[in-house]
Amino acid sequence: MSSILKKCFKKSIWVYHANASACNGCDIEIIDALTPFYDVERFGIKLVGSPRHADALLVTGAVSRQVCPRLKTLYESVPNPKLVFAIGSCATGGGIWFDSYNVVGGVDKVIPVNFYIPGCPPRPEAILFGVAVALGLVDKKVAAEYLKEKGFSELIVEQITANE
Repeated sequence: MSSILKKCFKKSIWVYHANASACNGCDIEIIDALTPFYDVERFGIKLVGSPRHADALLVTGAVSRQVCPRLKTLYESVPNPKLVFAIGSCATGGGIWFDSYNVVGGVDKVIPVNFYIPGCPPRPEAILFGVAVALGLVDKKVAAEYLKEKGFSELIVEQITANE
């Protein structure tokens, strides 16, 4: 996976921020990560105003039934190859609305997700680290061997290492 990413996104990645029924906590942290304080443009990460210009989607929030078709349309609007980042606890699995009547679940229930950045809300540093790991700019901090030593099940280790 990382060789494909390096080939497709050599110098920069343009991101489009999408809110799928979030409380705006994660959205504020994403916008904070895009400010000059963190200077994400030094990594080649740039926020764009149209999904047609984007290389990646930064999706926040548990996906509600009303947002579901719109999120699919948004995903189809991004040209291939594309990446999807589920940012925050709600986007990764539904968060506190996990079993609500109007919530479908996390983003992966609607569109394919490439990378998960958990937290409620995740700090801007975590968001930047997640994107940098995805692009191969920095090494992962947790390796499969470490997870096995700490007693994680084989299934969890396989899921974590599947994106390598």
